[in-house]
Amino acid sequence: MSRTRLLITRRLADEVLALAHQKFDVSLWPADEPIGAALLERAAGCDAVLVMPTERLDRPTLQALRPGVRALATHSVGYDHIDLDAATELGLPVFHTPDVLNDAVAETAMLLILSACRGASSAEAVLRRGEWGPWSPTQFVGRQLTGRRLGIFGMGRIGVALAQRARAFGVELHYHNRSPAVDAAGMHYHATLESLMKVSDILCVCAPSTPQTRGAINRERIELLPPGAVFVNIARGDLVDEPALMDAIESGRIGAAGLDVYRNEPRIDPRWLTLPRTTVLPHIGSGTQEARFAMGRIALEALDAWLHHGRPPPNCLNPSVLQPRPSGGPT
Repeated sequence: MSRTRLLITRRLADEVLALAHQKFDVSLWPADEPIGAALLERAAGCDAVLVMPTERLDRPTLQALRPGVRALATHSVGYDHIDLDAATELGLPVFHTPDVLNDAVAETAMLLILSACRGASSAEAVLRRGEWGPWSPTQFVGRQLTGRRLGIFGMGRIGVALAQRARAFGVELHYHNRSPAVDAAGMHYHATLESLMKVSDILCVCAPSTPQTRGAINRERIELLPPGAVFVNIARGDLVDEPALMDAIESGRIGAAGLDVYRNEPRIDPRWLTLPRTTVLPHIGSGTQEARFAMGRIALEALDAWLHHGRPPPNCLNPSVLQPRPSGGPT
């Protein structure tokens, strides 16, 4: 019996690729750049595709893939790049990689919070330019976290992991979710995003990108933040009205910002690179060896469980399409 053919649309860590070769007949897109229009050609004859969050799988693309492709996995927790409704209508299961990058992303959030509050990027730039002069009591003055109110928009697993870390810095924890979180003991729940914004000395966006959350951080809500508040985003760029946020940073309405995500990545608005008091990172949230290996492993294990053993994996985004069937490889 022929082995299940899997297209992987980007080179992964050697350990992940070795695991893939054990389980599948692997076709690998060799370039370290998005596969783009070559996706459909490369997927011809493949039973499954492991895509990256840089690939846009809209309805026409999924329809073109479906005759041969029987399962998709995305090397990400987020799935806003995949038309999940279309995949479900086509009977195409989609697997993602939850619960394996919570720590890595929460650490990135703390990095950005600390950097923004202490002005680390601006201070480093002064040092690199050779402009560090005599000590002054008014130079490099930032904000302590102790006693400040940290607002977390989105108290999912990453939000909880961030709260656990931030608590050690002496912050007062506030959050907004659709409903109170189970793991939020000792935190202040806000039933509306507006209520959270009003009390957040530091606001960290951790919510997923959904039709309900896209554009949620708009100009009107930004105006609700306390004057000089710190803004951090480790979620998705499309949750934020970027021009409004940039205007607020430039005017000083927002005292400092830390960003790991943007609209139109990687071709971000060049204004981000010149704004004062802003730490910018190139979407490194899950960029640890441990998280990236775990992401690859869980994606491959889900495809293996379903395609080879007929077991519905728990990380399926549209489990209604997983109908029991005999195991035994390609059908």
